[in-house]
Amino acid sequence: MKILIFAEQRDNKFKKPAFEAVRTARTLAGEAGGEVVALVVGSNVQSVAPALGRYGTQKVLVAEDPRLTFYSPTAYAKIVAEAAKSQKATLVVIPATAMGKDLAPRVAVKLDAGLAVDCTAIRIEGNALIATRPVYAGKALIDVKMNSQVNVLTLRPNVFSSGTSDGTAALTEKIPLALGDQDFASRVSEIKQSSGRLDIAEADIIVTGGRGLKGPENFAMIEQLAEVLGGAVGASRAVVDAGWRPHDEQVGQTGKTVSPSLYLAVAVSGAIQHLAGMSSSKYIVAINKDKDAPIFQVATYGIVGDAFEVVPALTAEIKNLLGSS
Repeated sequence: MKILIFAEQRDNKFKKPAFEAVRTARTLAGEAGGEVVALVVGSNVQSVAPALGRYGTQKVLVAEDPRLTFYSPTAYAKIVAEAAKSQKATLVVIPATAMGKDLAPRVAVKLDAGLAVDCTAIRIEGNALIATRPVYAGKALIDVKMNSQVNVLTLRPNVFSSGTSDGTAALTEKIPLALGDQDFASRVSEIKQSSGRLDIAEADIIVTGGRGLKGPENFAMIEQLAEVLGGAVGASRAVVDAGWRPHDEQVGQTGKTVSPSLYLAVAVSGAIQHLAGMSSSKYIVAINKDKDAPIFQVATYGIVGDAFEVVPALTAEIKNLLGSS
């Protein structure tokens, strides 16, 4: 088995899911007696590519072009597919980020490959590759046996461990590109991100507020709790639809799927669409005054009480425990 990893980066910095993908592929290759090769696509990424070696790959392919600074679905898919063919890769692993979710099916079509998305576990049984992924809006998990000669998997961020860096840099190889204007039929022209805010898709701690907060001004206490915990702020769909919070904070089936170590749901009822986006969190703490709210069915710990009383008290107590002022 030869595994090709698409290692996503932005502004010449690797996204955390890229390290998770490399480490997971290394473990899988170890079980199957295979080899792992990573691929970095962008502009001026040669200098950062060796860092991937610290997570389990000895070789990194580098595809550089000024036009690749921002994501182009057509160009990126062509590069990944051609790299997979040249390396004779039988498995392509892509993080299930916003970019990865768009890129993976395009690559699968070009390779005539099997595709399993948003995987939460992968393993080898005999000579078969088995991928575990959620179905029915996250209410169940299914094992998918991959039968194609070439397969493409996307890995849910924060589910797989990236391990720790071992200090070994990888060898890099710049690959030739033959890209014409037709390969950039569609591309991202600009990325705007609010400064100082963690991306909820990658955050290890998330504090999410729901419609029970009654107004956008009350999200200040959610922001304060998230700040004390070093986490990100999330929002339910109802909150985003009301214009209280930006869409990039929305957790759920029509927002982002998250898998933090700690997820605090404040005044969130727990509609099935919301649960689909956060039920794989390691620990879930629900705060709601309605003891029958569906969110308590998936919560590890639950607090039945008024969020306007519980959250400030919880924030103050955590500050005391951490010695914060």
